[in-house]
Order: sequence, then C-alpha cells, then structure tokens
Amino acid sequence: MTKISLGAHPYLLGFEELERLMERTAKSAGDGYPPYNIEQTSQHSYRITLAVAGFSEDDLSITLEEKSLVVRGRQRDEPEERVFLHRGIAARQFQRSFVLADGVEIEGAAIENGLLHIDLARKPPQSVVQTIRIQRGDRKKESEA
Repeated sequence: MTKISLGAHPYLLGFEELERLMERTAKSAGDGYPPYNIEQTSQHSYRITLAVAGFSEDDLSITLEEKSLVVRGRQRDEPEERVFLHRGIAARQFQRSFVLADGVEIEGAAIENGLLHIDLARKPPQSVVQTIRIQRGDRKKESEA
C-alpha cells in the first residue's frame, strides 16, 4: 500500500509544513504523564486541563515556543530525612507539548484542586478576497525586451 503524502497531493499546495508538524507531534506524544483533557468551551475557545497534583505554581512553567504550547513541571527535591514506607504518588518532572494552529492564543492559566487549566481562544478568520489581474502574454514579452 502506498503512503499518500499531503505535500505531494496536487490540490494541497504549501502544506508540507503540516505534514512535518504531524510527524513531530506523533513523536513527542510522550509517556502519557501527566494525564490531560482538552475541551471545547465555546465555538472559538478551548481549555486544556492537566492533572498536576503535588505541583505548585512555582513548580510549573508554561511557555509558547514557536507554534507549540509547552508545559513543564519539576518539583523541588524533598528533604532526605523523610522515610517512605510506600511511595505511590509520582514526583517526577514532565514536559507536555501542544501544537497550536495559527490564530490560537493563550488567554490565561490557573491551578485549582491539583488541576492546571490553560484557556485558549481562536480568533475567527477574516474573509479575504483578492482579485488577480490577468495580463496578456504579448505585453509581458514587450516589457522584457
């Protein structure tokens, strides 16, 4: 079976970057930690919620790197005098990336009850109509001479 490339389809011009973006996103899916939800809160807004129990605001960072929203978590080292008989609560660092489409902006973030909420909004695209002037072939040749 032949793999059809988006960049090679004759009706999809200039979408090579989209194909590379999909491949990069598939590779960076990670191990599933921390778990997250993505919900559409209105026609043009979204909310990403990550389960970050045990992390404080100071342990988390949210950055926009090119077209990617990157959430990182790193807890401070605990004092060594603590002795655990069982340690089932994950205390590991993480990095979770989300690729944002053009026009999607971060509106804000809040942490509540161990959940980090990141609100996003997409600006409705403006309808653009452009008329292209058609020149006669012989005029182009005259201007080149």
